[in-house]
Amino acid sequence: MTPSNRVASVERKTSETEIQVSIGLDVTAESPQKIKVDTGIGFLDHMLTALAKHGGMSLELKCKGDLWIDDHHSAEDCALALGAAFKQALGERRGIKRYGTGHAPLDEALSRAVVDISSRPYCVAELGLRREKIGDLSCEMIPHVFHSFAQEAGITLHVDCLRGENDHHRAESAFKALALALREAITLTGRDDVPSTKGVLAL
Repeated sequence: MTPSNRVASVERKTSETEIQVSIGLDVTAESPQKIKVDTGIGFLDHMLTALAKHGGMSLELKCKGDLWIDDHHSAEDCALALGAAFKQALGERRGIKRYGTGHAPLDEALSRAVVDISSRPYCVAELGLRREKIGDLSCEMIPHVFHSFAQEAGITLHVDCLRGENDHHRAESAFKALALALREAITLTGRDDVPSTKGVLAL
């Protein structure tokens, strides 16, 4: 894979949501970063915008969901669609670092994320959030967003908020830590090898 072709577009349509997402994993002078997120949930827009910005990715995502019910379907399906687009853009998983670690502070809060582009979906998310909602996003949905993204992207993800008093800060630092970890893990090494002793990372 090269920076010019690590892009993907995905549409997801169910009786609960309609989502279009386009992603580009590499920002260059010829392909500048473009971010436009509209999930219908303001705080989720803020988090996904931060994820793209600090992950060095371009992201356009539009969701029309059944928010008159609650935020669950829209938040979950946006994460699933984003994970599917990420996986498609990444391609064969050849010539990448594979592993990434990110630490991100936000004032008193500090989060750590560790990623393995493994094709083995797994997620542990321990954020210690105490509020019921941040804006219009249920706090219980925030770790679920991480789980859904990891499942569809085919990655192993551990994200922990190590300290912090403000739940907005705790959540945002977690997304920014994930951004930094993903950015490192998808970095092209200049080699053409598959970073696995098995010789393959199944798609």
